[in-house]
Amino acid sequence: QVQLVESGGGLAQAGGSLRLSCAASGRTFSTSTMGWFRQAPGKEREFVAAISWSGGITNYADSVKGRFTISRDNAKNTVYLQMNSLKPEDTAVYYCAANRLPSNPITIATLPTYRIDYWGKGTLVTVSS
Repeated sequence: QVQLVESGGGLAQAGGSLRLSCAASGRTFSTSTMGWFRQAPGKEREFVAAISWSGGITNYADSVKGRFTISRDNAKNTVYLQMNSLKPEDTAVYYCAANRLPSNPITIATLPTYRIDYWGKGTLVTVSS
């Protein structure tokens, strides 16, 4: 079992930055692909970024490429999402996700939500113009 708790959400101005954290408990964290997804009001949950268990492979949605950076610290059981150059359209609830092997950062991006093994409860990010 893996439990995920997100933090770091809040209000930011357009062009600003926020850093999200996801603290995980459970023995399988270090071998799980970790991802961030988001859901804006009235829209479906969408993939944002993912990172392999080793941190060596990352994948990003085109909408955040070059602005967001995902990283992980397996010693701290934590995954991060550094969000720079924020835009109003980045406003959403951001969810941390974990998927056990053989999932990878490419496949997790296309999985339906019910195929993701673990979800956090989400943290709200609001970007004002």
